[in-house]
Amino acid sequence: MPSKLSVVGLDAWYGSRQVLYDIGLELPDRATTAIIGPSGCGKSTFLRCLNRLHEEGVGARVSGKILLDGEDLHGLDPVAVRCRVGMVFQKPTPFPNLSIFENVAAGLRLMGVRKRDELDQGVAEALVHAGLWEEVEAQLDAPGTSLSGGQQQRLCIARALAVRPEVLLLDEPCSALDPIATAKVESLLAKLRSEYTVVIVTHNLAQATRVSDHTAFFYLGKLVEFGTTDAMFHAPTEKLTENYVTGRFG
Repeated sequence: MPSKLSVVGLDAWYGSRQVLYDIGLELPDRATTAIIGPSGCGKSTFLRCLNRLHEEGVGARVSGKILLDGEDLHGLDPVAVRCRVGMVFQKPTPFPNLSIFENVAAGLRLMGVRKRDELDQGVAEALVHAGLWEEVEAQLDAPGTSLSGGQQQRLCIARALAVRPEVLLLDEPCSALDPIATAKVESLLAKLRSEYTVVIVTHNLAQATRVSDHTAFFYLGKLVEFGTTDAMFHAPTEKLTENYVTGRFG
């Protein structure tokens, strides 16, 4: 399976503290990769590196290469990178003063879309893609924050999808949701996996088995093992991986 993102020799720091060490990873195109590992192992930092958000932190820096279709992200404009590599965060983050419509339209406006019919079409398509259209089509002018937590998270996914990214990053997108809302997000991810390169950080090992094609196990800032999800959970090659997925530590 061809790679969409290639990570080569990636190191990352917060000030003088190194948090990622020589990460090398090929993320397959049009498939879902889960990033697992105990708290503090560098999962979220790795995800933030993939769309250059990490370097926005005070004193944060990286070395190594991240290639998107062979093109080094560090040679591109960061805003352009984040249009191609969208991100959804742990807690739903709808823009608090914007309507449902304007939350989704925000990225389209940033990309220069001004015509109302184009905005209408783009917003509707994104909401349909995120599985939210039927629930909100009659209240597009309502505040985005008026939605339930699960709906807000799908709104954030719609906002990311509106600009038609090539890659979608999700940082523990269900950790703040109840089981019903989690099931809806997981169902959505199952539909997206054939159209996008999806990378999801999750602390929920059962969720990783449900939504991902491949899994990467991180420990103490290092990549321990990467493989198909089935192999990682049923026949890992590293003892450390086996101990983690069987609940012996972490």
